Amino acid sequence: MTPLKPYLIRSVYEWIVDNDLTPHLLVNANNNKGTLPVDYIEDGKIVLNIRPQAIQGLSLGNEVIGFNARFSGKPMQIAASVNAVMAIYAKENGKGLVFDQENNDGDETPPEQQPPNKPSLRVVK
Repeated sequence: MTPLKPYLIRSVYEWIVDNDLTPHLLVNANNNKGTLPVDYIEDGKIVLNIRPQAIQGLSLGNEVIGFNARFSGKPMQIAASVNAVMAIYAKENGKGLVFDQENNDGDETPPEQQPPNKPSLRVVK
């Protein structure tokens, strides 16, 4: 199966925008394989405003989230790995989703269920 995380990011993004709020992504810059504005990274993390009015060309892909934005007036193409996304939330009220960082891809298969051991009987003479 395909990973669930990018679908959750897209759905929460739509929900936030539909409610006229500002969607923000919290990205782990140390785990990111894309391009981020290094001047705005704090403690290995960066918050990205992905409100439609603030960016252009948003692509919420299954592996990379990409868009064009301006930082201090300079245009920049941003690429953030979906696996590096720690949270997506509304700036105004903090509602959204925080992703488990231990299971970064969010799609680890659960361990197989083993049937309980059957009691063993033996004949004693």
